[in-house]
Amino acid sequence: MTNNRAVAYTGNGGVTVKDIDFPELVLRDGPGVNPQNVGRKCEHGVILKVVSTNICGSDQHMVRGRTTAPEGLVLGHEITGEVIETGRDVEFVKKGDLVSVPFNIACGRCRNCIEGKTHICLHVNPDRPGSAYGYVDMGGWVGGQAEYVMVPYADFQVLKFPDKDEAMEKMLDLTMLSDIFPTGFHGAYTAGVKMGSTVYVAGAGPVGLAAAHSAQLLGASVVIVGDLIEERLAQARSFGCETINISKHDDISEQIEQILGVPEVDAAVDCVGFEAHGHNHQEAPSAVLNDIMDATKAGGGLGIPGLYVTEDPGASDEDARRGSLKLDFGLGWAKAQSFATGQTPVMQYHHGLMMSILKGKADIAKAVNATVIRLEDAPRGYEEFDSGVAKKFVLDPHNLIRS
Repeated sequence: MTNNRAVAYTGNGGVTVKDIDFPELVLRDGPGVNPQNVGRKCEHGVILKVVSTNICGSDQHMVRGRTTAPEGLVLGHEITGEVIETGRDVEFVKKGDLVSVPFNIACGRCRNCIEGKTHICLHVNPDRPGSAYGYVDMGGWVGGQAEYVMVPYADFQVLKFPDKDEAMEKMLDLTMLSDIFPTGFHGAYTAGVKMGSTVYVAGAGPVGLAAAHSAQLLGASVVIVGDLIEERLAQARSFGCETINISKHDDISEQIEQILGVPEVDAAVDCVGFEAHGHNHQEAPSAVLNDIMDATKAGGGLGIPGLYVTEDPGASDEDARRGSLKLDFGLGWAKAQSFATGQTPVMQYHHGLMMSILKGKADIAKAVNATVIRLEDAPRGYEEFDSGVAKKFVLDPHNLIRS
């Protein structure tokens, strides 16, 4: 078996579907692979036949040229698949298992992993703590927008679905467990959302919609979603959220007051990240962070799953190119607000969210408008996603998803 197709970054604002090597239980040299990781043996890993793999906004940052991602990088960190080969050291995962793969790559052995901080594993990325599939400066692990992919540390990482047939019936929901659903939930949870909370979610892209749905699951009394694009706001309203259109007014606190009667919320979640735009549609990378500090009550929490980077070649000024943003941090300090940042430790949440899906408590595919496309249609999916459509694109490499 040698055939494998994958989605790769072309370096010019686009992607292409191309033939790549069939995965092995070793990390070979290739675009973005850290030299210290080349030849790394993975007998603790498995080979998956990919059932579903999603396009993420984080992928889009690379495709837009807003990172230092190299040409030819195979993309994709949201992976669900069937195990077709296991390494010598794999004990508990078996051929035929259908599993969800956390986008964080984690060894399960280092101090951070033992403490549950799998998003900042110390052993998988020579550059810095933390790693992910198909992502710039993350060690070079090959991405999963492909027909087949290798997943290391399988016994520790993968989430096995208890019933394969049931899982296939709910695949449009379960495919969200690798990243978007835990990420949205993490944003709401770390912001302190609880029973009766009022919540503001900045951004109505897929992660923002996942955070809004998660806030509802956590018991929020009102969830307000802000965005510049009306189609996305309509999607948020479709499952019971209030909305504000940032393009029509630059003071979100005033719009929040029109909904709640007070100009602030108990908790806020930034689901936009460093490519944020202000109400005038001009790029303003710190706009969302400053807005949510202003709109959140004293003592409130701010969850920040939105991506921020240390290098942004496309930024409008020198500071932003280094990830240095102009924050109203004094305001946040004066209001004694708490901040939670960084990648999401998916393994802290994915089993509970899986059970919520399987038992009918969560309807994440509906909330994010999951839309299935073929692997070869990935370039179109990236293009449409970049235009701001209210869809979460799910790639189906083997035509297996029942939608």
